[in-house]
Amino acid sequence: MKVTILATYEPHAAKGLMQGSNREAAIKALFESVGGKMSSLMFTRGIYDVIVNGEVPDQIAGMGMTLAVRASGSVSDLVVLEELDMKSVIAAANKAAGVYKPAG
Repeated sequence: MKVTILATYEPHAAKGLMQGSNREAAIKALFESVGGKMSSLMFTRGIYDVIVNGEVPDQIAGMGMTLAVRASGSVSDLVVLEELDMKSVIAAANKAAGVYKPAG
């Protein structure tokens, strides 16, 4: 499952960056710990400080990784976007639309 992660560092984590913390190695190890693989890492200017693209085996692995990062207190905002198979989503939406009866 492909994921894109957007995150904003807390002040103490930003200080660690300034002191030379190798975030690429740490994030790569994080992905590998759940059987995944980091594809890219980009530091950005704006609402998010970092964008990471990678793959994880499933939602459980992705959520476990997310929970560990949240629990660390190093980020104030963490968004995980999962790639979807739109053909399957549209098929399910069409099935649901065929039986859903709106109120009123």
